Amino acid sequence: MNLRENARQILLAALEAVNPFQAVMTHLQRDGNVLFCDSEAYNLSRYDRVRVIGFGKGSAPMAQAVHSLLADKITDGLVIVKYGHTLPADTSIAPIELAEAGHPIPDANSVTHTRRLVALLADSTPRDLILCLISGGGSALLTMPAEGLSLRHLQPLNQRLLEAGAAIDEINIIRKHLSQVKGGQLARRAHPATLINLILSDVGGDPLDIIASGPTSPDPSTFADALAVLKRYHLLQRTSPAVRAYLQAGAAGHRPETPKPGDPIFERVQYSIIGNNRAAVAAAAEAARRLGFHAAPMSNFIEGEARQVARKIASLADSLSHDSGLLQRPVALVMGGETTVTIRGSGTGGRNQELALAIALEIQGRPNLLVACFATDGNDGPTNAAGAFADGQTVARAAAIGLDAQIFLDNNNSYPFFQALDDLIITGPTNTNVNDLILLLAR
Repeated sequence: MNLRENARQILLAALEAVNPFQAVMTHLQRDGNVLFCDSEAYNLSRYDRVRVIGFGKGSAPMAQAVHSLLADKITDGLVIVKYGHTLPADTSIAPIELAEAGHPIPDANSVTHTRRLVALLADSTPRDLILCLISGGGSALLTMPAEGLSLRHLQPLNQRLLEAGAAIDEINIIRKHLSQVKGGQLARRAHPATLINLILSDVGGDPLDIIASGPTSPDPSTFADALAVLKRYHLLQRTSPAVRAYLQAGAAGHRPETPKPGDPIFERVQYSIIGNNRAAVAAAAEAARRLGFHAAPMSNFIEGEARQVARKIASLADSLSHDSGLLQRPVALVMGGETTVTIRGSGTGGRNQELALAIALEIQGRPNLLVACFATDGNDGPTNAAGAFADGQTVARAAAIGLDAQIFLDNNNSYPFFQALDDLIITGPTNTNVNDLILLLAR
């Protein structure tokens, strides 16, 4: 079996470890009229209604799992997913409705369905049990602009933040303060119901206030923090006057802040992290061991500019030439996290493809090495690829067909580069999302 096939099997094992349906079934059980979520028990007879809401790329199979346990109790529900991330046509989870909307840039359906979800919660009472299914991508899918703002204000700002290479926590600070539902404000709308959150985390360390912009979690950030992010990336003057005025009014105390830690609206709220990048990294390392590799899970906090991360990965590749300890060949190093890309060119690609191309330039000529950079949701940037493979011969193979790898990298044009080499990783939507994986294999 060659290294590429080894990598495919390892990635499949990682995806299976964060399968949203199975993850819910692991953390949520039912015994008659009692529902258990981790160590908490809920007597279903105490509730008049059981309601299901959700948002994110993995929320459809999560809803399917909840339905399999509670179909006889569920009163209603609405779950917002990315286009194409629903369930098979012959799968019914009624009365839970699946609605599709835009990601990574929210669209009109994001707003329409979010308003419907908010309306569903408007009559919440203490005798309601709400199960909230949160997964990566939820921040774009759950969109309800602050009063006086609209999508035409938010869409270009989101795009500029992405192009500037802002980290997800920075982007979400701004999103929370331009929204009526993010940053704990959805929990405020669900209060005084009992709220169980099942969360598939796509952020390293699983910070509740960052995942999907923390709609049901206390928010420690402020309007002033949001303004600071815009200044950091020199975007304050490029932001629409309406957005700038709204944030400045909030920082001056003229707009209500997001709910903070200690707010009583969170007293009947439970959070359960049902899957994360750490679990995917561990499963990948275990799969590599089964394939005969000396496997080391390195980190699930990889972050930073893709080209800078590429140099660090190349340094690890260099270390594999020393056959000692955990680095004795055959070896598999497994990492997780999420890089960023500052857009300077006009090409097509995604952060994983850009990372793979940058690594290819760094490791050219080195034998018996393979790197796979992979988005666990199956979507890397605005492309149909999940990522790409790179090895020591990638640059030379490209040159043989007239492609200059450095020119493609300079133009942020990794997708057509790897497409020409048949080195793209294409899975289609995986219906999960726990951030990215990086595999470094050496024989």
